[in-house]
Amino acid sequence: MSTLILRRAAALVAALVAAPLSIVIAQGTTADYARSEQWMDLKPGLVLNVAEPPVWIAKTNRFYYRRSVAGGNDFVLVDATSGAKQPAFDHARIAAALVAAKGPAATALTLPFNSIRYVDGDSAIDFVADSVSWRCSLHEYTCANRGRVMPRPQYSVPFGPVGFPERPAPVDTPQVSPDGTREAFIRNHNIAVRVRGQKDVTILSTDGVEGDAYSPRSIVWSPDSKKIAAFRVRAGHERLIHWVESSPDDQVQPKYFSRAYAKPGDVLPLEQPVIFDLDGKRQLVPDNALFPDPYALSDLAWRHDGRAISFEYNQRGHQVYRIIEVDAGTGKARAVLSEEPKTFFTYSSKKFRYDLNDGRDVIWMSERDGWNHLYMIDGATGAVKHQITKGQWAVRAVNYVDTVAKQIYFSAGGMYAGKDPYFVHYYRIGFDGTGLVALTEADANHVVYGAPDGEYYVDQYSRVDLPPVTELRRRSDHSLIATLERGTDAPLRALGWKPPEVFVAKGRDGTTDIWGIIIRPTNFDSRKKYPVIENIYAGPHGAFVPKSFGSQSQMQAIAELGFIVVQVDGMGTNFRSKAFHDVAWQNLQDAGFPDRILWHKAIAAKYPWYDISRVGIYGTSAGGQSAMGALLFHPEFYKVAYSAAGCHDNRMDKIWWNEQWMGKLGPQYAAASNVDNAWRLRGKLLLGVGELDPNVDPSSTYQVVNALIKAGKSFDFIVFPGAAHTDGGPYGRRKRNDFFVHNLLGVEPPDRNVSAVVKAGGARSR
Repeated sequence: MSTLILRRAAALVAALVAAPLSIVIAQGTTADYARSEQWMDLKPGLVLNVAEPPVWIAKTNRFYYRRSVAGGNDFVLVDATSGAKQPAFDHARIAAALVAAKGPAATALTLPFNSIRYVDGDSAIDFVADSVSWRCSLHEYTCANRGRVMPRPQYSVPFGPVGFPERPAPVDTPQVSPDGTREAFIRNHNIAVRVRGQKDVTILSTDGVEGDAYSPRSIVWSPDSKKIAAFRVRAGHERLIHWVESSPDDQVQPKYFSRAYAKPGDVLPLEQPVIFDLDGKRQLVPDNALFPDPYALSDLAWRHDGRAISFEYNQRGHQVYRIIEVDAGTGKARAVLSEEPKTFFTYSSKKFRYDLNDGRDVIWMSERDGWNHLYMIDGATGAVKHQITKGQWAVRAVNYVDTVAKQIYFSAGGMYAGKDPYFVHYYRIGFDGTGLVALTEADANHVVYGAPDGEYYVDQYSRVDLPPVTELRRRSDHSLIATLERGTDAPLRALGWKPPEVFVAKGRDGTTDIWGIIIRPTNFDSRKKYPVIENIYAGPHGAFVPKSFGSQSQMQAIAELGFIVVQVDGMGTNFRSKAFHDVAWQNLQDAGFPDRILWHKAIAAKYPWYDISRVGIYGTSAGGQSAMGALLFHPEFYKVAYSAAGCHDNRMDKIWWNEQWMGKLGPQYAAASNVDNAWRLRGKLLLGVGELDPNVDPSSTYQVVNALIKAGKSFDFIVFPGAAHTDGGPYGRRKRNDFFVHNLLGVEPPDRNVSAVVKAGGARSR
């Protein structure tokens, strides 16, 4: 009898092994939540021997860097000539000296500053700790309080056409001529000039009026001090958006405020360049036929010989980008070169110009052959003299132009077949397109920091599965001088962490590789089925799958609850071919979903534990738009979404980002709108928005909520009082995680109200 029982037990075990996916293992348990909380609040110090960017010491071949070590951080000093390194100072003595001087608490490995400056012939260091400037002697090891440090002025970032920090200048701030004899300024909206030190004023223009006035910040003198150029600026429409702060900390009643915020289709300021010939007493107003509809013009710049001014013209809709030159003698404008792609010119990340020979030659970045490359342009005719870089790979940035050696230092991705095309490598090439030299070697993502004298550089590289390695190299032959640091992730792995898996599958065209990562829970069990959650951000301005080392702790926190978490870059994102990027043109609702879905299916075909019948998605900002869009446009695949701070209608969001990819207002905006397509909703949706979001107008979310209500749709919605552009912070992330647990795992999340009572020791008696 006992033998029969044993045989039956053995048969049962064999059956279970043969069909492992039938085993039911709990997910979303209390233990899972405990691990998830650990990853959400992951403490630093789990990756050691990682160097921060080097700081070169002036007029020397030495530099220092700060690195992570067990228990904190320390500072290392390096002699680049030999590669020898040593402590930058005696850390224990500095800590003791700082405490003795009544400074903030400090130990050798927890010094309260991140950077230093060597002074007094390297016999002392300066640093700032707790907003106080300190100087500590490296001989006596004493520290002196040098007073509080005034915080740097915080400039607001306007949501206008340029999108750079605004630094207002006083109206009458004079601009001094190069020879120092005269100064130009604004008087009653017009250009005025006077001899320095004198009161007599000459008014050069009379056409400046309120609303169409000369800009004081645009005034530039010619090199010979005989001419002035400036913009006369006709005011555009100042759109205001409005916020209500429902729960201010300093009062009971809510607050209301407004801010200028330009949106697609708005009338923008119109800049008209004007040249003034002081000796000839002439005013030249160039015909704007070559720059009729500007989104923005760049600053005016004089040619060194004073023959002309130049500026760059970015046409509304971003399909025309020109370098304009205006003859200073005649006022005649010509296009030095003109980029006129059928889709968009990516001025935000793929524009580079370097004038040679006072503009007679131009090094120019262009995607005209289908890939982002460098060209030598004839500045007189606009013709291509020759292509400097070429191939089915993309230049990422120009780092330095050496006009003496006639070489260009640049970074690029995709040069190595079969390797990750997003890895950034660094190169050198001659102006004539010959002599291409690779400055980085390892199959990884690189960041290079060059020495001021150009003789040395520090190369730090890593991958998602390789902690950072920091090397010192010689520029002349890119030889290795020393490996300064080799990071270790042993403390991280001790928590059960494993690096993400890099996964590649073919995109919608059947040939293009689509790259992403897969993150498993630390208690991963291949015998069970896991729902999938995708972290999405598909903004065409970049690519977003991590390429460098990191814990990916927030995605890991979600995985711990019983999910597989993934991130992938589909077509329409940046840094591949022009055709890859162009998918986004007037088509932001695409968000690479056809590629993403195929990528998911390829993983499921390889791994039986990857359950694509239960797929969730989450994102913030443009990712919030895409996350909701997944349920509107692809509900057959995506079932649950968390959408935070979404740009749900591109007509509601800031002009500079949306017109870059969607062009001028047209029917494409409605086609991409989550508001106009809210009636399509299927699946489970949680929306979140910060009530004070200064980035994406919060009304964008309120309008999609309104549309969902009108369509009779069921959904969840949470407003975060006092919050700006956010995914909801810790509270919002926990709500998101609970939403996925409930709707994808079918498990009821913890009752956080009960948990709060327990933590507080029970409710107070009344």
